[in-house]
Amino acid sequence: MIAIIVVIALVILFLLYGVSIYNRLVKLRNLVQEAWSSIDVMLKKRHDLIPNLVETVKGYATHERETLESVTRARTQAVGAGSVEAKEAAEKNLNQAMMNLFAVAEQYPDLKANANFQQLQAELTSIENDIEKSRRYYNGTVRENNTLVESFPSNIIAGMYKFEKSPFFELDNIAEREVPSVKF
Repeated sequence: MIAIIVVIALVILFLLYGVSIYNRLVKLRNLVQEAWSSIDVMLKKRHDLIPNLVETVKGYATHERETLESVTRARTQAVGAGSVEAKEAAEKNLNQAMMNLFAVAEQYPDLKANANFQQLQAELTSIENDIEKSRRYYNGTVRENNTLVESFPSNIIAGMYKFEKSPFFELDNIAEREVPSVKF
């Protein structure tokens, strides 16, 4: 009789442990989705700001048509990207196009002094900082989720209910990973 009670107690404990792992997996999946949503909101804010920036530059740099079209194309691709991987690639292209746009802006002192341009540039900088914070939060939740999905015994429950690893939002450009050298 005692053996049956012990077996039943162990089965109940095992089931409760399984339920707690399942609930934790659900919680982490939702946190990953929330974190990605936060990045998406910040990227949308940036995408909405870019046309204003392009129009401001257009007024000063009319012969820089290729650069302006490149930014517009990259923005369109970034807005239309769906998956984390596609969004990541599109955002890298957009970042490069924006760097080219700011390089063009450097050639026009009147543009750099324009209050509207300065305000747009400050807003863009603020949004970029928010995007970086959102990326860090997203990658942290992805790390927790992926650890639970891959760790034993939670990987058994994750496999049974088809929980999958989430992709990190990473830098692929080696130059972006390198520490800049400072020389005096």
